Amino acid sequence: MPPAARKLPRDFYARDTLKVARELLGMHLVHVGPAGRQVGRIVETEAYQGPLDLAAHSSRGRTARTDVMFGPPGHAYVYLIYGFWNCLNVVAAAEGTPHAILLRALEPVEGTTGTTHGPGLLCRALHIDRSLNRTDLLGRTLWIERPADYRMPRVSRSPRIGVNYAGAWARKPWRFFDRDSPYVSTVTAAARRKALARAAP
Repeated sequence: MPPAARKLPRDFYARDTLKVARELLGMHLVHVGPAGRQVGRIVETEAYQGPLDLAAHSSRGRTARTDVMFGPPGHAYVYLIYGFWNCLNVVAAAEGTPHAILLRALEPVEGTTGTTHGPGLLCRALHIDRSLNRTDLLGRTLWIERPADYRMPRVSRSPRIGVNYAGAWARKPWRFFDRDSPYVSTVTAAARRKALARAAP
């Protein structure tokens, strides 16, 4: 009998945040919501390690918005940017340590036809919004699992995107991505089309 997918346990998230951000690559994000069961393979993440990290929302302290980051690991932190895009983060590290990992890109796997090569785009495609903020990722609505057909990614890293305001913290190489995936957010549209055409049956 082939192995089954395994939902990631709490202790997966309750570890060093950079290690969690790296090891989320290749895992599947699953949302059972208004469009049924939707699944995407995680191919790009960014780690945020407040309160010292000036790029992290928690650098401003514990507020109504960031409270979930101070809570138990393995919960969803969903926030809105530009008044339009929802972004999904995974709370990591020990309770009381306000760290989180932004999911930046997915490869569509099941029930997902929208564009997923960006943090706001993947949330729109998987119908993830702020109603899912604080969701326990060990529940039955939104979770991350190691798939039965897990593929080990070839991991690259770089500075995070769009955090130039954070000074020296903007140069931290805390963005991780699968170098072989055409769904990474920084892949050009032309390169993505070419890669997807090659992969088509």
